Amino acid sequence: MKIGIGIPNQVRDVRPEVIPEWARLAEESGFSSLTTVGRYAYPGVSETVALAGAAAVTRRIELISGVLLAATWPGALLAKELAGIDGISGGRLSVGIGSGQRPDDFVADGHGPAGRGARLDRDLETYRGIWRGDAAGGGPNPAVPAGTRQIPLLFGGFAPAVMDRMARWGQGYIGASVPAPMAAPAFGAAREAWARAGRDGAPRLIALAYFALGDGETGRRNVQDYYSVAPDLAGVVAGAVCDTPAKVKEAVASFTDLGVDEISFNTGTDDLDEVRRLADIVF
Repeated sequence: MKIGIGIPNQVRDVRPEVIPEWARLAEESGFSSLTTVGRYAYPGVSETVALAGAAAVTRRIELISGVLLAATWPGALLAKELAGIDGISGGRLSVGIGSGQRPDDFVADGHGPAGRGARLDRDLETYRGIWRGDAAGGGPNPAVPAGTRQIPLLFGGFAPAVMDRMARWGQGYIGASVPAPMAAPAFGAAREAWARAGRDGAPRLIALAYFALGDGETGRRNVQDYYSVAPDLAGVVAGAVCDTPAKVKEAVASFTDLGVDEISFNTGTDDLDEVRRLADIVF
């Protein structure tokens, strides 16, 4: 199983200047991917900005949004942003997509939480059109350079519509940041939706977990704070933070048993030494 690491873009009051160095160290340490966590109404760094910063200082490591609240964006604008990040990275971006549910994340006029699922379905068509070079805004010019590729899409969420969207448009599914027994039903549903849609092979499955090895108390507090709008979920996610080598290894083993393809460890702090601490355990 591959092992990735999260960028600390949504640690409360993250030091933004840490992000490029974090990305560089992650690549040097041998992680398979860099993942982000995303919402707007929180004092962090936008996923698109964090991914662009990581793309500029790395050469090999995959970049994954896990997951970006796509329904909060105008579709054509997000498609162009993602194409630029993918181009800068040399084709290393995979876009994890969610529809979002917290009202304060929906700040763009005309892009509120109502109707977000149907809007996202329309936007997926828009992404594909923009990336294949369709004209922008009805004018004579495409929005992206020639040679832009169709960026791989991954989906996160629990509703049946999410699984159907994943099976139609995506390459795989990203689970929630919960322990393996709680994540297992969603991974199973993703596999079932894939088979039901008649797709060949199996969906790519990515698990998420949090870690805080240098300062577990601060890490748990930060995770609790980030998810505090959903108190029950916050308690589960914060309680599952891997703050010892044994817990990291247990998370790897439990998700390996589920047959997922990759686990990415999101960080509870922006301490650069955490990259080395995690690498020393998993490699």
